[in-house]
Amino acid sequence: MLRKMICLLVILGGLVSARIAAASGQIVEGEFDSGLLDRPYRYLTYLPEGYDSACSNYPVVYLLHGSFGGHRDWVKKGNVTAILDKLIRQGTIPPAIVVMPGNLSWWIDGHNEPAATAFLDELIPHIEDRFRVVPERSWRGVAGLSAGGYGAVSFALSRPDLFGAAAAFSPASYDPLPPDNSSAWHHPAFATEAGQFDKELWARSNYTAHLESYRAQDKVVPMYISAGDRDPFKAAHYAAELESSLISHQADRVRLQIFPGGHTWRVWRASLPHGVTFMFRYLRGPVGEGCDSAS
Repeated sequence: MLRKMICLLVILGGLVSARIAAASGQIVEGEFDSGLLDRPYRYLTYLPEGYDSACSNYPVVYLLHGSFGGHRDWVKKGNVTAILDKLIRQGTIPPAIVVMPGNLSWWIDGHNEPAATAFLDELIPHIEDRFRVVPERSWRGVAGLSAGGYGAVSFALSRPDLFGAAAAFSPASYDPLPPDNSSAWHHPAFATEAGQFDKELWARSNYTAHLESYRAQDKVVPMYISAGDRDPFKAAHYAAELESSLISHQADRVRLQIFPGGHTWRVWRASLPHGVTFMFRYLRGPVGEGCDSAS
């Protein structure tokens, strides 16, 4: 009898474990017609397990891709679904929505398209209208890799009223100019009509252009920064400069982590769980956990 009870408990335990392990978020395709870009604005969205049956409103993180990348990169190469599922299942972060948009312009208002304005003025309102996200700063974060890290840092420092936390993985926030081997030098975002690299546009779009005004105001955007120790663009060096520039304003709310590796998905996949976990020390979780029985 005892042996049967033990076997039953083992079986039940296995079923529970299998059910927990099977819990998975879903990736949803989305797009809308952008008046600013004059083309469809495409994005992918991670919805946490149970989103369709829950009544909660969720925090949202905007996760940006790199130079010459696309909105599918984090799903195809970054293992984002499995990483988020695990963090949520373990209780490391709360259930959250993650939006992965596409852009053609290094996340700036570049010579080829006004990507920054479209992100802020079109994408964010669209997401807040389509999905159950809390449309407030304390529930909104931004993160990205390489050129997406450049964008995430610039958005965070130029609009601290919008974002409650940020993460930048190998951010291409090179100062004063990109290294010679950077794709920025031949990216259409920075190419003038004459085909020359626009150094002034780089300078006024980089985070350094926003530092003075950011440090002069009271809001703090906690920031996680990472890079590989063998990055061919010396991202670890520039990441350390970024960290140093923020310490006076937020000494205990900026973190730099160096991983073994280069400017690669191996480093960014390793960075993502640390960066998201850091962000959710400051971002708030879902609100409105229960459904109204009268609804």
